[in-house]
Amino acid sequence: MRLYHHNYLGPTKTEDQLKAKSVPLCSVNDVQLRFLCPDDLEEVRTLCQDWFPIDYPLSWYEDITSSTRFFALAAVYNLTIIGLIVAEIKPFSKLNKEDRGILSESMGRDADVGYILSLGVHRKYRQNGIGSLLLDSLINHLTTAERHKVKAIFLHVLTTNQTAILFYERRGFVLHSFLPYYYSIRGKCKDGFTYVSYLNGGHSPWTLYDHLKYWCSVVVTAGGLCSWLSGRIRSAFRWVCYRTISRFTFTQDN
Repeated sequence: MRLYHHNYLGPTKTEDQLKAKSVPLCSVNDVQLRFLCPDDLEEVRTLCQDWFPIDYPLSWYEDITSSTRFFALAAVYNLTIIGLIVAEIKPFSKLNKEDRGILSESMGRDADVGYILSLGVHRKYRQNGIGSLLLDSLINHLTTAERHKVKAIFLHVLTTNQTAILFYERRGFVLHSFLPYYYSIRGKCKDGFTYVSYLNGGHSPWTLYDHLKYWCSVVVTAGGLCSWLSGRIRSAFRWVCYRTISRFTFTQDN
């Protein structure tokens, strides 16, 4: 069970009435992106307590606002943080047991993965593309040449958070696994999902069907090569036959 991972991008059923109060931005270009710093701790803490049903410890806020271990990016509008994303890069070998199935053991042996701990947007500024802006920044960060070892990016989300689930699915994330009783929220256990997207040539562990599909595509792709090889073999065979018959005929004549 994990306590400190959550993604939140939209209202719950009790907050539907707040949609009408959202403030449209003139342009997403009005939003600045910058990394969190220690001075942001109290502001970030206030936002997360408002956004997330999970109570993060003070040490978590200290870490994400000061440690280079985290990719902690804020979306700022009118000098105020209106959204943030927190992620980290982990060696595949350091993943928890329930997460190791996102890559095959052979690929994951030397691979890294990106993990989204939190993604949230102020309720007043939702539906303005802020979540996509933050996620795109993270993906761009993970797909640079120096981070070619990062083969996947994944996250955990409450099974009841349909807004976040739809957002990630629209962004190409796929459901990987169901995690019963994964979250502990206010003394109650809640189920979660793992969602994953593959980067830099990464892919999920292959099933028998995947292997068959791969070899079928190899055969189809190599069809032209096979025809060329069979043609060359037929030509060589005809040449050998011709030489053999010619030699036999010459021997008889003598």
